[in-house]
Amino acid sequence: MIEWHNELSSTNDEAKRRLETLDNLSVIAAVRQTAGRGRGSHSWISAPGENLTFSVVLAFGQGGPAPLPASDAIRITQLASVSVCDFLVSEGLDPRIKWPNDVWVEDRKICGILIENTLSGDFISRSIVGIGLNLGQKEFDPALPNPTSLSLETGRSYRPDEALDSLYEIICRRAEELSTAGGRARLELEFSKRMFVLDKPSQDSLLASIEDFEARR
Repeated sequence: MIEWHNELSSTNDEAKRRLETLDNLSVIAAVRQTAGRGRGSHSWISAPGENLTFSVVLAFGQGGPAPLPASDAIRITQLASVSVCDFLVSEGLDPRIKWPNDVWVEDRKICGILIENTLSGDFISRSIVGIGLNLGQKEFDPALPNPTSLSLETGRSYRPDEALDSLYEIICRRAEELSTAGGRARLELEFSKRMFVLDKPSQDSLLASIEDFEARR
């Protein structure tokens, strides 16, 4: 189920508000977010109507993937980032995953992922996977350190609703792999093949640029 909204403060916040009533693999998507969030205290900036900003609810246990130990939370990161990479590969790109949950094309960031988990004892009962994918935006604030979009990389135009339909099919297919040992192994392999870690000077420089951008807003 994909539920579109013209405007929300944050798709993650809307999913969190309704978490107990949303079925497994429910999607909350927004044309415009007024207070999109990235990791930590960072914001997620997206031109309204040009990109994808949405959240997927994973409900573990009955009706959803097999119960997931909290110690295996990285599996959710693998599911989300590998699914985004699958979508970008289908559009002719060669994405890579910057640890832990950004997706880059060459040296530019095209997607950010924010995961918020709810625990029941030692297991994850619900997970909200927020995804911001730069789809059609071609002009960005020059203070942002390294943004890109699918349109900039391919030269093509995209409709957010059609793109989300395609990406959602991939997420649903990949989510099935969470419940089997073989599927988890495939996700881990795909994640490790595309994952990289910035060296400390580059990471420090990137974080400084992001903090400077946040301070100017």
